[in-house]
Amino acid sequence: MPAAVVIVAAGSGTRVGAEVNKVLLPLGDRPVLAWSVRDALAAHDVRRIVLVIRPADRSAVAEALAPWLDDAEVVLVDGGESRHASEWAALRHLAPAIEAGEVDLVAIHDGARPLAGAALFDATLAAAREHGGAIPVVAAHGLMTTGLVPLVGEHGGVQTPQAFRADLLLAAHRAAAESGFEGTDTAAVLAELAPVEIAAVPSTARNLKITFPEDVALAERLLSLR
Repeated sequence: MPAAVVIVAAGSGTRVGAEVNKVLLPLGDRPVLAWSVRDALAAHDVRRIVLVIRPADRSAVAEALAPWLDDAEVVLVDGGESRHASEWAALRHLAPAIEAGEVDLVAIHDGARPLAGAALFDATLAAAREHGGAIPVVAAHGLMTTGLVPLVGEHGGVQTPQAFRADLLLAAHRAAAESGFEGTDTAAVLAELAPVEIAAVPSTARNLKITFPEDVALAERLLSLR
């Protein structure tokens, strides 16, 4: 059954020292955000892409992505004041398709992680279909975990894309909206409000998040090795 991918790109370029949203910065031959969108479109069974953006970035994002979409349809949804609120905005858009059984899995990805690759999307979605949820994990020495999420495998640094059964994810976010709960990431919402077995999918440090100026240069170097 088709899966949906939500790419959250409603942040800014403040810490990276940019005057525009960091996902619009150039990386190789395209904007940062275009790498994640192309990887999501290349993943198996992905039929819907929802891109969560700041309202002020709508025209700039549409223009930046247009050359890289071919005939694919990417829906732009205005984000909220927090990561959690932005995810909820995307899920409200997807709710009719989820309730109609047209989408069985949803993956949430950070638009500032441009080097995840289609293979990681595929592996995470496959593991979520088997277990109910899945998150990419890279080994991290000395990292303490909260114990809230019953991971299958070794604990480590958590990345995105994070994928879950669509009905469970929607139910968890609805419960969060009713109770006022805000999770630090998608897995935290499931752990608190719709406990599910979450598989740890092996990843690497190459799936970096662009946060500071030096991250852009590092991503360029990693891209040359991809």
